[in-house]
Amino acid sequence: MTDTTSARPRYSRRDALRLTAAGGLATFVAPQFRGGEAFAQGKAPKGRVVVGVSQEPTTFNPLMVHVEVDDAVIFSMFDALIRVDPNGVMQPNLATEVPSQANGGISKDGLLWRIRLRDDVKWHDGTPFTAEDVKFTLELIVNPKFRAWRTGGHSLIRDLKVVSPTEITWRMESAFAPYLAFLAETFIVPKHLLEKEADPNITAFGQAPVGTGAFKWGQRVPGDRVELVANPSYFGQGPFINQLVFKYIPDLTVLYTQFQSGDVDLVDQAYITADHYEEAKKLPGRTVDLEAGSAVEGIFFNLERPQFKDPAVRKALYAALDRKSIIDTIYYGVGTVTESFMPPQSYYYDRTLPVQDFNLNAARKILDDAGWVPGADGIRAKGGVRLSFANSTTAGNHLREQMQQFMQQIFREIGVEMTISNLPPAVMWGDFWTKSQFDTGLSGVTFLIASDPDVTNRFASTSSVARGGQGSNVMQYSNPKVDELLKQGRSTFDQEERRKIYSQVQRIIREELPFLPVFSYTNILGRKSKLEGFKFNPNTRTASWNVASWSWKS
Repeated sequence: MTDTTSARPRYSRRDALRLTAAGGLATFVAPQFRGGEAFAQGKAPKGRVVVGVSQEPTTFNPLMVHVEVDDAVIFSMFDALIRVDPNGVMQPNLATEVPSQANGGISKDGLLWRIRLRDDVKWHDGTPFTAEDVKFTLELIVNPKFRAWRTGGHSLIRDLKVVSPTEITWRMESAFAPYLAFLAETFIVPKHLLEKEADPNITAFGQAPVGTGAFKWGQRVPGDRVELVANPSYFGQGPFINQLVFKYIPDLTVLYTQFQSGDVDLVDQAYITADHYEEAKKLPGRTVDLEAGSAVEGIFFNLERPQFKDPAVRKALYAALDRKSIIDTIYYGVGTVTESFMPPQSYYYDRTLPVQDFNLNAARKILDDAGWVPGADGIRAKGGVRLSFANSTTAGNHLREQMQQFMQQIFREIGVEMTISNLPPAVMWGDFWTKSQFDTGLSGVTFLIASDPDVTNRFASTSSVARGGQGSNVMQYSNPKVDELLKQGRSTFDQEERRKIYSQVQRIIREELPFLPVFSYTNILGRKSKLEGFKFNPNTRTASWNVASWSWKS
């Protein structure tokens, strides 16, 4: 029997236009919608959309450590000061314009910031949204008692001042070029509900969140679904549907079957698996598209494990990785070989990186030369360390499980033992992943924040939770040169200079291999053809980034 948690709170996208320019971001003033458009026109939202997800959303405070599936709910319920569109262009959200050097929102030296806010926004409980909420949010993120998802950039803020209910200013301790991208994924939380909590990490808000977004909290049925309902006081366009359901289906074959039968209207994040693509694109009443994503499927090392401290081991495993066969035979040709964490479609992607050559003899020689000697059972060892490790991923992801079996066999041929230890999603992507308790992990990771090339969150030595830092450096990777390059990249607004810097970062990561890139994702997006308003955005981690625009065709 499943317990139902029905914790009720106690308490289209806008008409955005181009605004990037060489010297900064051009001024854009958001149109002032008064109330949800559908409600304002006397048309109540109708119908519901069931989104199929392969992992269970469990973290609903958008400022706390969370994974991609949590974003599905967060983007639907909360707003940020700005958002990033599918073209990588920043658009105003709670702000009336994107701050830039051109419009005076950012000073020429990048240190002084001014944000003007909308005056027509209310929290889901009816309380007006003001600059006090923004100030509270930015201060909470850097509160040492709070388990924040990201503190980078935010920790540089000084002299945070509420000028009026619709204006806030601050000074940056030093210039931080990626900060607009960080703000695009920094969702504002309500001061009036959180300021009196004794422990900011354990709150009623975390179980029944209150936002400003197009949808409000409905209920969570643990192990099954999260239900949201339309917000009649939403300040933007929409919402045009009445109910939004995120249905948890961990088995990807079952997820596809429910899409096929019509029980699921749209498949998010895990998307449709490659082995079902040919059939899916022929389904009547369905729209199935291929879209280049930003995530990279990779094998992630825990570099504190003794066997992975030797770079020769990582290089040998890469030489033994038959990526072409994995893509062609397991993923049915859907996916692109890559040598970088940077998405191939990114302006900052380095196309001159060395290309991996699958060669088992070369892999054996690398290990031989490094002193890893086969034992009686054929498994190599060196200095008392056996070349054996576990590989973990989400249980029920049948294509990854096939990839693991393929890797297990081929690594055995070079004297390496890989065992398989898969876990339920909530366990795999909990402390086991974030606190680097794994040997190796198989995962699809989006390294960038919005479309900015900064990867401090993934590769900086200070971004490892296991080492007492904050961030997503689950590999526990540490390189002073990379730390310095990342610092340089964050400090300059010059696009060409940043391109050179992040090219160097890519080259070092490619040489040191803290993770092995398998392929860059091509996502197979599936939805019912009558679902309108959906648009894929490679710069976010969820399909629901513009859920306010979704509607059912009459």
